Amino acid sequence: MTAHLRIVRGDATPEEIAALTAVLATRPAAPEPPPSPRRHTWRNPARGMRKPVVPGKSAWRMSALP
Repeated sequence: MTAHLRIVRGDATPEEIAALTAVLATRPAAPEPPPSPRRHTWRNPARGMRKPVVPGKSAWRMSALP
């Protein structure tokens, strides 16, 4: 088990270390940034429009699809 808290300088008493540990344990974590809003493309009116028909292999199939 590794130590998460280490006293590197000074002479702290066990009570001071306990107080420091209690303060650090109750400190709130950094807030997470809010998630970016998702774009709803299902209600986009351009979705129902037909894409341009490009001549070539299987162009006849694409001409019937929106």
